Amino acid sequence: MGRSRYKIFEPTHPYFITCTVLHWIPIFTRVETADIVFQSLKYLQIADNLKIFAYVILENHLHLVAQSDDIAKTMSKFKSFSAREIIKHLKEKNAQTILEQLAFYKKAHKSDRELQLWQEGIQPKLISDENMMMSRINYVHNNPVKRGYVDEAKHWRYSSARDYEGMVGLLEIEKLF
Repeated sequence: MGRSRYKIFEPTHPYFITCTVLHWIPIFTRVETADIVFQSLKYLQIADNLKIFAYVILENHLHLVAQSDDIAKTMSKFKSFSAREIIKHLKEKNAQTILEQLAFYKKAHKSDRELQLWQEGIQPKLISDENMMMSRINYVHNNPVKRGYVDEAKHWRYSSARDYEGMVGLLEIEKLF
């Protein structure tokens, strides 16, 4: 989990999670990189019993309301796999500027790699009750609206807000209402 000050004390409970690209570099502006995130999450839904209640992917970070049998391990797998695959994709597409940024901003103690995609940690916040769950789901869905990208949450393609509006989303979720 890295050197995060945030700790997971209840690994099987739902958490609000944020994963941020190193130095807020806009990686998810292409369909291909967002698809890598979706494929990784879909795999973990099966392999790690990952339940996703809400999600949003923006250009440089993503939010999840999720739980699994061990959310810390699941998210570690997610970040490791998605980073490898996204970096591989960026190299194939010869995205030199982004690759140079991922090398430049890499943390010094990450001596086992030449590039770093994700910031350390996932900033987990335990969902302690139904009110907090609803609050976090609404926050996730309204993130693109708050940023001015869309007028209504359901218009953001990379969000579970669509599912909560009766539309088919890009990822299977555990819909609560």
